[in-house]
Amino acid sequence: MEWMGLPFWAWIVFYVLVLLMLVADLKMFGKKGQHEVSISEALRMTAVWIGVSLLFCALIYLFYPVDPHEKAMEFLAGYLIEKSLSMDNLFVFLMLFTYFGVERKYQHEVLFWGIFGALVLRSIFIFAGAAAVERFEWVLGLFGLFLLYTGAKMFSHDDEMQSDPSQNIIVRWFRRMYPVTDKMHGDRFFIVQEGRRMATPLFVVLLVIETTDVAFAVDSIPAVFSVSRDPFIVLTSNIFAILGLRALYFALAAVAKYFKFLKYGLGIILIFVGLKMLLAMNEYINALAGWLGLHLEMPHIEIPTPVSLAIIFGVLLLSILLSVLVQKKR
Repeated sequence: MEWMGLPFWAWIVFYVLVLLMLVADLKMFGKKGQHEVSISEALRMTAVWIGVSLLFCALIYLFYPVDPHEKAMEFLAGYLIEKSLSMDNLFVFLMLFTYFGVERKYQHEVLFWGIFGALVLRSIFIFAGAAAVERFEWVLGLFGLFLLYTGAKMFSHDDEMQSDPSQNIIVRWFRRMYPVTDKMHGDRFFIVQEGRRMATPLFVVLLVIETTDVAFAVDSIPAVFSVSRDPFIVLTSNIFAILGLRALYFALAAVAKYFKFLKYGLGIILIFVGLKMLLAMNEYINALAGWLGLHLEMPHIEIPTPVSLAIIFGVLLLSILLSVLVQKKR
């Protein structure tokens, strides 16, 4: 029995593997609520997650049933896109934890459940996106236009203009529907107080992280579709990138000030993948121009995956190096 081009058992094995890795990650970060993750520990765990992702890429290279070499390159490109965009997520998480006053030793618990929720939501989005692309290929053109828009927005975004997390529509709805305590209660999401069950502000933080991830998924998932239309490659590259987010957060939190130009690099990456999508959609663009009464003969331009991978990695590395050099000079 097959589903989306692969045996059904392959999907089951993958998700079982993901759950096992999540449990191992939680155990390796120490006892719940009693351990503050150090920078050195976070760096070690980040290296482990990157190593596991590269090992999975090697397995694709050796055993994938169709075009294994090309699929491995697509996985790497998708992984790098999602990993770089996820770094922007982490700075938002840092702002949220600071705003709500969440102690560092409790942050990893919130991030664990936040990432677990992200895995479920991303899977739903990717399967829905893959089904839409398979049936209506022109949807990729809309993805490309949206990525151009979000990439351009990166250049006009002001770091000082952060929205008030307490005004998040989901948070406001939850506060009206469910009682919330005024102060934290360690690493607990719910407590019983005066005979009634109440949520703690830590659970509110989790809600904000989940809704924030939905917004980021709208950017990142179409971007990965620019390098692969294989649902398994899109899904696995996306999930492996966010599995290591918890470790990466604690590694980046201490050096966030060194990434001033990262958002511009991410903007360039989004614009590049948006253009890559549109260049491959020449038939639909030419047809649309003809419908509008215009004569357009746009050629089909397919940017090879290795070239895309080199450009994405180069832009990301250059933006980080520039950020570090400018900060060091100051």
